[in-house]
Amino acid sequence: MSDPILSVAHLSVDLGGRSILRDVSFDLYPGQLCALIGENGAGKTTLLRSLLGLTAQRSGQVLIDGAPTDQRRALVGYVPQKIALDPDIPLRTRDLVQLGLDGHRLGLPLFSGRKKALVDQALYAVGAEAFADQRVGELSGGQQQRAVIAHALVRQPRLLILDEPLANLDFGSANALVALLGTLTHIQHIAVLVTAHDMNPLLPVMDRLVYLVGGQAATGSVDEVVRPEVLGKLYGHPVTVLRHGRRILVLPDVAAEDAEACTAAHMSHPEKAD
Repeated sequence: MSDPILSVAHLSVDLGGRSILRDVSFDLYPGQLCALIGENGAGKTTLLRSLLGLTAQRSGQVLIDGAPTDQRRALVGYVPQKIALDPDIPLRTRDLVQLGLDGHRLGLPLFSGRKKALVDQALYAVGAEAFADQRVGELSGGQQQRAVIAHALVRQPRLLILDEPLANLDFGSANALVALLGTLTHIQHIAVLVTAHDMNPLLPVMDRLVYLVGGQAATGSVDEVVRPEVLGKLYGHPVTVLRHGRRILVLPDVAAEDAEACTAAHMSHPEKAD
């Protein structure tokens, strides 16, 4: 196996005097899709900001292709969760993608044959050729998501990070986007990191899992992580893992919690015991 494109080792982050991430470690290799799963407040945003070099860590390190993030920014493509595209803006899909190449420069972009080829490749990679000349404000939610992914891909990154890309998409668009991410990962052999609240839509294409709870993480394959003993330790109380078809549910172990409550009540009021 090749060296990891992303290596996170014992990462801990404090914000405002609070511990947000504690001893998070995982590696991501080219050709792998990793899902970063966690509820609101679990630390997903802080972890992403640390990977992008936007938040300092208390301890640990983040390496991209073996070097600190600030030396490898060109290797990372990023798709934020919320992108406001003005419906009246006179910008076509291909114009948005081209901004990924020269949007940081002042003045009109210089359009060369090489740039056009890169834009066309990015549009093709996400299946956006049919609406390449359509104004971005007229696109559906699923089409807009493909457009911004093409914008992130046009510089040919080795690591693609997407923050909640399935949010606000209908069922069909979400499934199509998941299939696209799987194709990008394995055909183009890039590493993809996707954040989500629910792992189930990503199960068909997921190679690795980082499961965050309260700033701590369990990492590995789905079978290694999604186990009662692993997640129970992470949550700090027993859980039940239910598998139904191709779906996984992680629920509090009610029977175990009831037993613990009864034991605590008995210890507090032994005179009430039979």
